[in-house]
Amino acid sequence: MTFARPLLLLTLLVIPVAVGLYVLTERRRMRYAIRFTNIDILAGVVAGRIWRRYVPLGLFLLALAALCVGVARPEHTTLVAKDRATVILVIDVSRSMEARDVKPSRIGAAAAAVRTFLDRVPKRLQVGLIAFAGDPAVATPPTTNHALVREALGTIQYFPSFGGTAIGDALAAAVTLGQQAVNGVNGNLAAVTSAPAAQARGLVSILFLSDGAQTRGTLQPLEGAERARAAGIPVYTVALGTPNGTLDFGFGRPPPNGSINPSPFGGPPRRVPVPPDPATLHAIADRTGGQFFAARNAKSVQAAYSKLGSRLGRTPGRSEVTYAFLAGAAGLLVAAGLLSALWSPRLP
Repeated sequence: MTFARPLLLLTLLVIPVAVGLYVLTERRRMRYAIRFTNIDILAGVVAGRIWRRYVPLGLFLLALAALCVGVARPEHTTLVAKDRATVILVIDVSRSMEARDVKPSRIGAAAAAVRTFLDRVPKRLQVGLIAFAGDPAVATPPTTNHALVREALGTIQYFPSFGGTAIGDALAAAVTLGQQAVNGVNGNLAAVTSAPAAQARGLVSILFLSDGAQTRGTLQPLEGAERARAAGIPVYTVALGTPNGTLDFGFGRPPPNGSINPSPFGGPPRRVPVPPDPATLHAIADRTGGQFFAARNAKSVQAAYSKLGSRLGRTPGRSEVTYAFLAGAAGLLVAAGLLSALWSPRLP
């Protein structure tokens, strides 16, 4: 906790002064004798109630301390929305995302997690969406209209998927899209040159979800990560899936009734392993200064996106909490007054 006016904390010195005055007053009262015929009754009354005398005093001193701290304008560090911040969501929509080792499917769990992310980010955060398999495609340019991103997210779940996973190319596309957003440009990725790296630094983050190793593309994954690092854009990666994940090979998304799609080449359908590649995604996060998450079930991918939704698009800032201390002081003063009136000494 910090203080906007730390010198005013010197007002806390009034507390030992108040305690000293109280002790002095008590000593002066002891000089006067009170005559009472039945000493045993008086001793019983005093012994049973002596602790009550100090409770209102303690509450009053706490209220006084809260007031002194409040006038110094205390502040605490928190995350506040960052102006012009942009997050580019990059989601793998290759064939392996149809695997159902993560319920209801990898792509279904990813879509649900992104919706959670959109619920938690600041409203003024710009969010863009890129879907990729063999090639990256912009599903939604960076926008503060998060409903538009949700709509596009619902669409990419049912894109016809094709083979290949071009991680490096998808990263490069996300870097370019983020740089365009910083410069106020929305357009075709191939038609706009990259913005200077320094302009995107601290303003753009990439949230990258994939479940497989690179099989296609011009750039290798770490080459794409190097472009993000040079632009000052951290990449937060999520490796979705389990090591034992498999896919029933066939055209299109899995049928709603859970049956297995037939093989396009005739004969029985083929079941192929589709394990994730956490090592590559971990290296990308390390290279760019982001963070890696391993998501082996729907709950863990939700937790990762929820955590990032609370963090991305925000920056550390200070929030004043003076009113909390003033409210606390008022409550303590009221409590001290009530208890003092309730427990005031009364002889039987």
